[in-house]
Amino acid sequence: MAAGATAGAWVLVLSLWGAVVGGQNVTARIGEPLVLNCKGAPKKPPQQLEWKLNTGRTEAWKVLSPQGGPWDSVARVLPNGSLLLPAVGIQDEGTFRCRATNRNGKETKSNYRVQVYQIPGKPEIVDPASELMAGVPSKVGTCVSEGGYPAGTLRWHLDGKLLVPDGQGVSVKEETWRHPETGLFTLQSELMVTPARGGASHPTFSCSFSPGLPRRRALHTAPIQPSVWEPEPLEEVQLVVEPEGGVVVPGGTVTLTCEAPAQPSPQIHWLKDGVPLSLPPSPVLILPEVGPQDQGTYSCVATHPSHGTQKSPAVSISIIETGEEGPAAGEGLDIREAEDSSQHVTGGWSTRKEWKAPENQEEEEERAELNQSEEPEAGESSTGGP
Repeated sequence: MAAGATAGAWVLVLSLWGAVVGGQNVTARIGEPLVLNCKGAPKKPPQQLEWKLNTGRTEAWKVLSPQGGPWDSVARVLPNGSLLLPAVGIQDEGTFRCRATNRNGKETKSNYRVQVYQIPGKPEIVDPASELMAGVPSKVGTCVSEGGYPAGTLRWHLDGKLLVPDGQGVSVKEETWRHPETGLFTLQSELMVTPARGGASHPTFSCSFSPGLPRRRALHTAPIQPSVWEPEPLEEVQLVVEPEGGVVVPGGTVTLTCEAPAQPSPQIHWLKDGVPLSLPPSPVLILPEVGPQDQGTYSCVATHPSHGTQKSPAVSISIIETGEEGPAAGEGLDIREAEDSSQHVTGGWSTRKEWKAPENQEEEEERAELNQSEEPEAGESSTGGP
């Protein structure tokens, strides 16, 4: 009698702080005791009953009876025929069946489908953004939930309303890990948004964890309120060329500078004759040792994350030969002035002697003799009297 009273008290305690159930679907919290009733079994021994279970701990159906001993401290049959699992775990998920025969010979069957759960800690948003840019995709933060089972779901909310990813203005990147020893899940959800221009300056974001089993309350993070700022309009893109005008002598250097003031700085790409150049982005383009192949029209394209692309006016690069720039030093003498400088005044008459390179040495000697024969005659005429 004392033993029976003790067993009855034990069952009563389990009924108060455990889970005594009789339905088909059973949920139990991990680590807590679970009691499954065997319908139709006599309340006192002797009892004709048999428990069969197929769970993560068994490869096939496991049979337990009142006469058998505890099964590796995992489960045992109580004196009243109920099945006790002292600390239910993930491996205890599965099917439990009891077949009992009462003293009148009537047979009753009980079937249970057991699922376990674990409520994780309160989710939190790590690496929250302090500010976002309107019109630009920006990371709001990463929501993390640890220690839950089943995995459950993370959801984002904006101003208290569910935020649905659309792949455009709202996108979510999710990852799930499972602890190799405990079997509990860690969830991570990263939120990216593109705030609308002219929208709220301090939107409120939050994240919630919804358990994988129904009728369980969702857990919410503390809200965050990043500020949204509007980028300044992108000024007109200008292209500055040095030397000015884009005219350069062969072998010279041309420097092209693309001026596109904006924050953050845009990417600058270059075009020649309307065709993109295969160069890394840079606001400066240098053309050293310019040759004919470098002539043409150049322009730059600024690409900004919030303003799109903007093209500069084109400038022309051309080559000018040295002779086309003007006379060199010592070559500025006018042809007429050169001719006048060779004139000699004799007796008031202006005569212009043209010098011609002799064709050969003999011609030059004849010219010298002729000049010598003319000089005395000129002297006589100048000294003679009437």
